[in-house]
Amino acid sequence: MKRFFSFLLALLAVVQLTQAQNVQKDPQAEKILDAMSKKYQALNAFKVNFTQTLESPSAKVKESISGDITISGNKYRLAVAGQEIINNGATIWTFMKKENEVTVSDNDPDEQEMTPNQIYTLYKKGYRYVYGGEEKEGGEAVHVIDLTPNDRENQIFKVRLHISKKDNSIKSWKMFRKNGNRYTYKITKFTPNPPVTATTFAFDKSKYKGVKVVDLR
Repeated sequence: MKRFFSFLLALLAVVQLTQAQNVQKDPQAEKILDAMSKKYQALNAFKVNFTQTLESPSAKVKESISGDITISGNKYRLAVAGQEIINNGATIWTFMKKENEVTVSDNDPDEQEMTPNQIYTLYKKGYRYVYGGEEKEGGEAVHVIDLTPNDRENQIFKVRLHISKKDNSIKSWKMFRKNGNRYTYKITKFTPNPPVTATTFAFDKSKYKGVKVVDLR
């Protein structure tokens, strides 16, 4: 479960360490990050469809999966790779479709390095960041922002974030891990203010016939 938390929330991370070690908070990068964060926090809710591509040079693997996540405040519902992860701020349900099994646990933010509802504010604490210039993505100009975690034990050592120059939206990001794996996330569709209710962020057992419930609370 934490694997999914990590890659979704990698939205903010690192630059080349040789540059970032002497840069705490680049004012130019901070201005762009603040505008991005403000854009998403102003929404009651939003839904993102994405593709994740894993590249593992050591294993000579390159594979992609698709998923989507709906976020509202500190609540989210993530669907990816045969799993659904639902968090209502107090309880987390992790449903494994193949096994027809759901695990229920208490939400403890202190146990989670990154969570989806923190992705647009994560840079405000525990990270250095630097502006990396402009690039083109899909014909659109994007700002490149790199963040480096202050915690040297963090297994994520670099993430490069692409933010639209036109509207401050996140277009993609690439996460680098110390084990050599690289994860690229591209947003394929963005839906602002989709209809959400309390049931959006709760697991309804009646909709999953014969589901096995493992309650860890």
